Amino acid sequence: EGVGELARALARVQRRLHRLTLAGQQATDELAYVVEENVLAWRIVRLHGAGAAQQQRFGARSHALRRLVLKATIAGATMTPLTQVMAAIALSSVITVALWQSSQGGATVGSFVAFITAMLMLVAPVKHLSDVMAPITRGLAAVERGLALIEEAPPEQGGTYVPAPPGRARGELVLEDVALQYRGSAGSPAEAATAAGSAAGAAAEPVAPAAYALQDVNLHVHAGETVALVGPSGAGKTSLVNLLPRFLDPSRGEVRLDGVPLSHWSLQALRAQFAFVSQDVVLFNDSVAANVTLGAPRDEARLRAALEGAYLLGFVEGLPQGVETPVGHNGSQLSGGQRQRLAIARALYKDAPVLILDEATSALDSESERHVQAALEVLMRGRTTLVIAHRLSTIEHADRVVVLDGGRIAEQGTHAALLAAGGLYARLHAMQFSSR
Repeated sequence: EGVGELARALARVQRRLHRLTLAGQQATDELAYVVEENVLAWRIVRLHGAGAAQQQRFGARSHALRRLVLKATIAGATMTPLTQVMAAIALSSVITVALWQSSQGGATVGSFVAFITAMLMLVAPVKHLSDVMAPITRGLAAVERGLALIEEAPPEQGGTYVPAPPGRARGELVLEDVALQYRGSAGSPAEAATAAGSAAGAAAEPVAPAAYALQDVNLHVHAGETVALVGPSGAGKTSLVNLLPRFLDPSRGEVRLDGVPLSHWSLQALRAQFAFVSQDVVLFNDSVAANVTLGAPRDEARLRAALEGAYLLGFVEGLPQGVETPVGHNGSQLSGGQRQRLAIARALYKDAPVLILDEATSALDSESERHVQAALEVLMRGRTTLVIAHRLSTIEHADRVVVLDGGRIAEQGTHAALLAAGGLYARLHAMQFSSR
């Protein structure tokens, strides 16, 4: 009867451990989603000052996972003595039979018991040693990696300048003799942009010389002006716009916003002046409202106006939970055009004076592009806008086109003037339209 009770108790513990393991795997997935989203959307998180909110999301998921792991550990620890008791009962039965057989054969009981005792005393220490070494090794490796990450990513440092209330810049940008040389191997700007999350203003480490992503760039963007940045792949377009919110610091020269060097700005105040809409939209596994208000207090009227300006209000009101409807992992519940318009609604909600667009319509079908383009026109009104353009047909109405080549400004002017000049822009335009 006692063995039966032990077996039933062991079965119950096994079922509990199974449930906890499944829940732990789900919690691990949710935590991985939060990490993945923040790795992919680090620019958006920094621009919107959403670090604290995302830290809370991470904390909630990691706390849930920790609780499940502790419960699973307790359940697993409970199984060990139950299993050992059952094993001891089975071993006792075997020993009893062996002792009876040995007594019939003339062997002494004492010698047999001494042998069994020595065997059991050797097995237990060896088992404990093997159990302890694995977690110690994993823990040491994790600590070493954590310390290395802390050393390689020092905290960002900014100045103290904050614009006068209401804290909004005019949007005038000046780049003066700017050069940018990435640290590390002489890689491409695209590769270095991936690692652009390193601290702004951190002291450069002595490394091998690298190719210049930007060199001798002089550019003055007036408040409210729309400037398109075009050029071949690797020309330095993304590197240039990454300088503005200080995702990168120039190796030489100076960048100013409203006449104040970026290094003098408070990082939080500086990044509050920029909104970013990219062709690679990253959404969080949260509600529509949380994705739009990212990093800012929620205001229902402002939220509604942002969705209406992005031509999304009717669609959102038709969702089962309205603005509280989850969008799924990276917006998997939405179409490409809806994801783009949700990113535009996020930029409208932030209402920053400077807007950066990275070809926000390039991957859309004609109908979705028409809706997104209409939403972009609403978004660009009254704002300084920098457009990274790959399809030249989308920037014909820009106030000015700046052509980059090899990290330098090759030419600049209106769309019509550059076509008439017959330079690099005209050649790029001819190549793009002749291939259609």
